[in-house]
Amino acid sequence: MGQIELRSLSKSYKTGKVLDGVSLSADEGEIVCIFGPSGAGKTVLLRLIAGVEPPDAGSILLEGRDVTEAPPEKRGVGIAFQNFALFPHMSAYDNIGSALTARGASATTIKAKVEKVAELLKISHVLSHAPRALSNGQKQRTALARALAADPKIVLLDDPLRNVDAKLRYEMRLELPSLLRASGATVLYVTQDYKEAMAIGDRIAVLIGGRFEQIAAPPAIYRGPASVGVARLFGDPTINLIRVTPRVTNGGAACDIGGATVPLSERQASTVGRAVLLGLRPESLSLSDAAGPDAFPVDVVAITPLNEKTVLLMRMRDGQEIFASEAGVENEARQPGPAFARFDPARAIIFDEASGGRIEGTP
Repeated sequence: MGQIELRSLSKSYKTGKVLDGVSLSADEGEIVCIFGPSGAGKTVLLRLIAGVEPPDAGSILLEGRDVTEAPPEKRGVGIAFQNFALFPHMSAYDNIGSALTARGASATTIKAKVEKVAELLKISHVLSHAPRALSNGQKQRTALARALAADPKIVLLDDPLRNVDAKLRYEMRLELPSLLRASGATVLYVTQDYKEAMAIGDRIAVLIGGRFEQIAAPPAIYRGPASVGVARLFGDPTINLIRVTPRVTNGGAACDIGGATVPLSERQASTVGRAVLLGLRPESLSLSDAAGPDAFPVDVVAITPLNEKTVLLMRMRDGQEIFASEAGVENEARQPGPAFARFDPARAIIFDEASGGRIEGTP
């Protein structure tokens, strides 16, 4: 049994069902990122675990105890929600140390723990400030510091970097995992940013429409998304999805793209004769001026340099637009116009067109 065990949790409001039989287990010291689009039910899930709201059905176990009916103060969790929830009459210092104060910790202990976490979160210079004097980013980090200062065994974080500026957000993506692991806490971390989920989480639980569509390590989700819905949430630009019906050609599986016949891998032979979606990550596509047995024709419509990469918008013969991504921005020879695109079949992800589910045997 994990430190956090959620069993078939459901929650509905007048507008409809938000969570529909959600189950999840998180082991001691593990960071699990709850990731999904806006409105998927991520914050509601944290509120149920924290005891702010009761579930309609299901059970919540923390450290082996069933706390489904327990009040928030009996659950022993550290919480940082999006709305900060800071005590307006207290300084940032007192807010951070409030849980320790409630426990009766000594002033020396409180000072040491508050100053340590404040330094890690880069808010030491505002400890004397009242919440009204803090920026949104400082308020968010103060709420995060309060959640961590008392060394809880379970921490719930609701998009804690959402209001932080871009530079600090990037730095915190690098530093926060170390901070959380050093605490030894089991963490559920909500985010709408797939890059943040991949950088911080040991595993990612993808919540779509009130259900977990996939729970796996970040590389497994990116390379082998369980469904089209999951695949579209990871990657920038998003994954290309091309409708094809693979067939047998020259003893192997192949598909027709843009008037060309392109081979697939042996692992994808089970897709022959099925209406499928061929998923190609933009970085798995490469371009050249020469035709070939594994290439299909495209027109390069637009070229956009984006710092570490260049994004190419291309149009296939049937009018469908797809993206390719090339590392770097120095390829000045690349110009709009006719070209040929190639991909490694082993990196293609194939989904059933009707159900949207990934077909077993593909990455």
